[in-house]
Amino acid sequence: MAAVNTIVGIICGIAILFLLKFMQALTRELRDFRTTEETSVTYEAHMLWKIEDGVSTTRVQPYATQRDFCQTFAEDETALYLLSLLLTADASKAEQCFVAGLEDSVQGNPVFKEWARSWSRRMVIKNAVRMISPVPGQRNDAGHVTGLAALRSYFGGSLTDVVQLAPLERFVFVMSILEGHTPQECSILLNCTKQDVAIAQVRALQQVALAEANRLTPVVPGDDAAHAAHFLEPVQAA
Repeated sequence: MAAVNTIVGIICGIAILFLLKFMQALTRELRDFRTTEETSVTYEAHMLWKIEDGVSTTRVQPYATQRDFCQTFAEDETALYLLSLLLTADASKAEQCFVAGLEDSVQGNPVFKEWARSWSRRMVIKNAVRMISPVPGQRNDAGHVTGLAALRSYFGGSLTDVVQLAPLERFVFVMSILEGHTPQECSILLNCTKQDVAIAQVRALQQVALAEANRLTPVVPGDDAAHAAHFLEPVQAA
C-alpha cells in the first residue's frame, strides 16, 4: 500500500511539474505575443504618419488646424463673402457673417482637414441663420441692400433676384439649389419643417424664373407673355 502511495505521489508530482512547465511556456508565449503585437502597432502607427517624398502615406485623417481654416477663408474669400451676402442680403451683415464664420471654424469642434472647405461654408450659413432668423411668412426687406449694385455689375441680374427674395425663400434657394443641401439638412439648419422648406423652394424658383422672364421679355399687360407669366407667379399659401 505504501508503495502504491509512493507511485501515485511521484505521478502527481510529475503531472504538477509538467503543468507548471506548460503554464510557464504559455505565459512566455503570451508575453511574446503582446510584445510582438505592441511592436506591430507601434510600427503601423509610425508608418501611418510617415511622409515620403512630400506625400503623406497616413491612413489616419488629420484634423484641420487654425492655419488650414485661415488659408481656406483667404483662398475662398470671394466665394464665402458672396455666400454671406446672398444669405444676409446686406453688405454690412455679410462682412460680420464672414468674420463670424471664420471665428467659429477656428474655435469650434475639430473636423477633418479634407472637410475644411465644406465646414467653412456651413459655419457661414449657420451664422447667417443666427443673424437673420428666417421664418415662414417673413416679408422681404432686401430693398435697401447696399451690395445690390455690386452684385448686379459683377454677376448680372440672376443673383440680385435671389437677394430680393423673402428671407426663408432666399435661404432655401441658396442652401438647396446653390449649395446642394438636402431638404432634411435645410430643415435642421433653418429649424423649420421639411414642408416649409419645400414651399419656400417652390416660391423661390417661381419668383426667380418670373424675374428672369421679365428681364428677357418685358411683360406688357394683356399680351401672351403676361398670360404665360401668370403660371410663374408664386403660389399663395392657403
